[in-house]
Amino acid sequence: MVKTLLDGFENFRKEYFSENSVLFQKLVRKGQSPKIMVVCCSDSRVDPAILFGLKPGDLFVIRNVANLIPPYRSDDQFHGVSAALEFGVKDLAVSDIVVLGHAFCGGISALCKRVINENKNEHNTEKKDGDRDFINKWVDIAKPALTEINFDDWPGSSQHEAERKAILNSVMNLKTFPWIKTAIKSKKLRVHGWWFDMKNGALWGNEESSNKFVKLVPGAV
Repeated sequence: MVKTLLDGFENFRKEYFSENSVLFQKLVRKGQSPKIMVVCCSDSRVDPAILFGLKPGDLFVIRNVANLIPPYRSDDQFHGVSAALEFGVKDLAVSDIVVLGHAFCGGISALCKRVINENKNEHNTEKKDGDRDFINKWVDIAKPALTEINFDDWPGSSQHEAERKAILNSVMNLKTFPWIKTAIKSKKLRVHGWWFDMKNGALWGNEESSNKFVKLVPGAV
């Protein structure tokens, strides 16, 4: 399977790199200066550069399970997402941060299952998930956002409701970072919560005043 990557890189060199060598040389000389940061899921079906048709150097991307952002916490622990946020805001001075979630997210689905089991008082959840060292603790970041969801139809519309509420939770957590809060207040930074409906090819975004999502780009293509 690794040969697929090598063949792909060879094709990249022959076609994309050769045609855009000036762009890459500019990126080498001047470094990166993207104005948009995207926090998105590690899911192989969601590639922000492909979704938005952008070139190398256009996006500063943070990827993790379920596109989650933890609340600000200054301590001696490891904080990969927070470190990337700090670099993007303080060093690159991005003007926009987009939290990009998506339909059929496996990380949110796993969290929904655990919440449903807990609601049913199934105390063996820990035993079932005992072979996961990190994922359960990580997706719990979004757990507070799921408390009011009715999961009777899960994995129906409640799955997508959970995905969107997790996005809003991450947007809220973004604003706990003091330097992000300051940048927003001074109108140097805007934050957005977007949800990609991969089934219909639609992009939805939240209206901050109402926390509701509206269709930004029509789907059903």
